[in-house]
Amino acid sequence: MYQVLLSPHVSEKSSLLADEQNQHVFKVLPSATKTEVKQAVEGLFKVKVEKVRILNCKGKTKRFGGRVGKRSDLRKAYVTLMPDNDIDFAGTN
Repeated sequence: MYQVLLSPHVSEKSSLLADEQNQHVFKVLPSATKTEVKQAVEGLFKVKVEKVRILNCKGKTKRFGGRVGKRSDLRKAYVTLMPDNDIDFAGTN
């Protein structure tokens, strides 16, 4: 489970999705499938998952002085939870 989910993706967009649509965004392995992500989230957080969408983000090409570099590629999973479930990353009650 810990090998499939790398970390939660924290951004302004992911915070809005979590509040408004009960969706959470995770960075996952490049080889992760929807069923693996679903099983990992349900096992780790003890919630029920409605659906999973996976997105591949290509790394940007950047310049560092005169050298050209590339940021690493990223695979994100948008996990929609059932209506009564929620994941609390802050750990507060």
